[in-house]
Parts: sequence; C-alpha cells; structure tokens
Amino acid sequence: MTTGESSAKAARRAGRGGVVRAGARAGFVARGVLYLLVGALAVRIGLTGTSEQADRGGALAEVVSTPFGFVLLWALGVGLAGMALWRLSEAVFGAAGPKGDRPGKRALSGGRAVFYAVSSFLVLSFATGDRGSGAGSTDRQSHDLTSRLLSLPGGPWWVGAVATGILGAGLWIAGRAVLRKYREHLRRQRMSTLQRRFMDVTGTAGGVARGLVIAAVGFFGLKASSRSDPGEAKGMDDAIRSFAEAPAGPWLLLAVAVGLALFGAFSFGQSKWREV
Repeated sequence: MTTGESSAKAARRAGRGGVVRAGARAGFVARGVLYLLVGALAVRIGLTGTSEQADRGGALAEVVSTPFGFVLLWALGVGLAGMALWRLSEAVFGAAGPKGDRPGKRALSGGRAVFYAVSSFLVLSFATGDRGSGAGSTDRQSHDLTSRLLSLPGGPWWVGAVATGILGAGLWIAGRAVLRKYREHLRRQRMSTLQRRFMDVTGTAGGVARGLVIAAVGFFGLKASSRSDPGEAKGMDDAIRSFAEAPAGPWLLLAVAVGLALFGAFSFGQSKWREV
C-alpha cells in the first residue's frame, strides 16, 4: 500500500470517526422529532381543519410551547448540525458501503449537507428569538422564492426547472421507499424479525408519504411557472392541505399525515440501525 493510499484511508476513517457518527445519529433523532410533530399537526388539520401549520415552523412552535422547549430547540438544531456534518464527511471522504466513493453519491451527500446545515441554522435562529423562521415559513418562502425567480429574465423557465427537480426528487424518494432501498443502509444482521418489520412498515409508508408531499410542492411550482403566478406556489403546509382537495378528500390527507409521522418513527429506527 502506498503512502498516498494510507493517507486517504486514514482521512476516511477520521471522517467517519466517533464524533461524526454520533452527530449522524443525533441528526436522525432530530429529524424524527420534527416529522412526528409535522405528522401530528397534519392529522389535526385533517380531523378538525385547524389553522395550525404542518411544516417546520409549526413543529418548532409546538416544541417551544412545551416545558423546557428552549432546551429542546437547541437540541434539535445541534442534532441537525450533526446530520449536516455527517453528510459533509460523506461528500468529502465517501459514504459507507462499496459504492460510497462514486461522484454521484458524493454530490448527493453534498446537497444533503447544505440542506441540513440550512435547516439547523433556521432552527437555531428560532431558538435565539428569530420568529421569522416560525409558523407558515415554508409557504411564505415558496412564494417569495418563486416571485424572485419569476422576476428574472426567463423567470418561468427558472421556476419550471426548479419545480421539475423538486417533483422528480419527490417521486424518486417515494419510488425508493416502495423498492425498500433503505434496506441497503441498515445493519439488518443485528436486527430481530420484529425490528426489521418495523423498519419496513415505517420506511415504506413514511417514505412514500414524504415523497408525495415533496412531489406536490414541485407540482404546484410547475403551476406557478405555467401561469407566471407566485401565488400558485406552495410550501409544505399548503402542499399537505392540498391532498384534502383530491377525490379521496380528507382521508387522503389523513393517510399522508400518518405517513409523515411514520417517517419520524423510521428516522428514530435509523438512528439505531443505520450504517454510518
């Protein structure tokens, strides 16, 4: 083995060290809490039509209203930062598994690192008193971003490109859940039959629900593009509510809401059994 190869392996081991792994597992827990809360809020919307927001801001508002809410907010923000650090290490050193060094995998990890870093920043900003990241933020941010893109030369094309990417990502997430691709990253040999069944139920149903919500955001972005109207764009909360307008009505919304809560439970399982 050459010196260069030894150095590369040493760097890869450092990138997957104890701190990074602990950060990844804390990140899965933080993500699980947020999705459980969003799912619970969406269930309330389906059952009562409440005006509460089923998105990150609504989840944070729920957290801050609990005893020790301030401490919990900081814990969530730090957990998401740990997730960002882990994804960054995958982008730099490669992910675990035989295909982890592929350029596409690294690029995907880099994108996820940015997403979780931004999410962590917004949660920590909320914890420090910036309520601009509070209730209704995803809908407002979608409208604002769409409006800015539409104001650019060729604006509808920019909006359409972004929306197509989001729609495709949602369908990709849902498809991978149906195919149970998450199994590739689980330490299944250490899991009991009941634990494997738990991860299959929550991973499949939760992944499909998550993918459908993301795809719905992309779909409404395409509508905004075709009509050059930022008002057609929707964030997570409005996208979830839109399922009530489908032929299945509130029942579909409730199914998606339960699915999002199940994805939260799946994230808790990943914190224990995911290979990181």
